[in-house]
Amino acid sequence: MLHQIAIGSLMMLITVSFAATTAWAMEAMFVRSARWVMREPHGPKMLLLVMASALWALGMVTASVWAWAACFRVLDIFHTMEEAVYFALVVYTTLGYGDILLSHDWRILGGMAAANGLLNIGFLTAMMVETLRQTRNSQIEARRIKAHLNMHL
Repeated sequence: MLHQIAIGSLMMLITVSFAATTAWAMEAMFVRSARWVMREPHGPKMLLLVMASALWALGMVTASVWAWAACFRVLDIFHTMEEAVYFALVVYTTLGYGDILLSHDWRILGGMAAANGLLNIGFLTAMMVETLRQTRNSQIEARRIKAHLNMHL
């Protein structure tokens, strides 16, 4: 049991670290493009930001699922990579079909993969919402400042 908790904890640290590192990189990219994002028209730029954020979140989920699948294969829990990826995806997203199960020796690890999915998907959702909220607020403020300056010219 303790070895499953240790492996699961390590996998959680890996996937959370990867998500946080890429979130940091995305933030840096958004900061570099801030002047462009603040210029009119805002609608198409918000659409691009939503799409970029969604692709980032999808990429993070995909990378995490593959990391868990690799872990399952290294531990020789599944015979094929397809089984490992399928199980990791079903567990990580908490879909839980139940058509492929872990042996009793590894079932705690499956629960940890599900907990990791809940944690990371919540983190990714929060990051997407916060990014879009801050961007939209900045666009509204830029529009307000521009209108204020135009009134005084």
